Amino acid sequence: MTPMIDVVFQMIIFFVVTIEMEQRLINENIRLAMSPDGPAIEKKDPRTVVVEVDADGRITIARARISAQMFTKIMRKAVSENGQNTPVLIRGDARTRHSDIRRVVDACTQAGLWKVSFAATKEKARKGT
Repeated sequence: MTPMIDVVFQMIIFFVVTIEMEQRLINENIRLAMSPDGPAIEKKDPRTVVVEVDADGRITIARARISAQMFTKIMRKAVSENGQNTPVLIRGDARTRHSDIRRVVDACTQAGLWKVSFAATKEKARKGT
């Protein structure tokens, strides 16, 4: 019984650490647009490339700022490693210009990716939380 409890505690620690690390990769300054009728993500594919576009049009992956050309190269590499069904999730700030989001979508298209989705919130965040 004791070894089983040890394994369970190690699994809990592992999941807490990995969830915390994933949250650090997301830019909390990006305010997503509202989409109350959009589908909720139930299960995230581990191959998903999360791309963020801030209000000024800067592209980042895992908090690393990259150019549009570099993003295209990264997407081509993802296609060569994982195939054309590599999922891409675009987290665009609600204040981002359409042309800046379009650059990211065009780069995905040039790389041959077709599984592109957009992140949005289902409800407004309450002030003070």
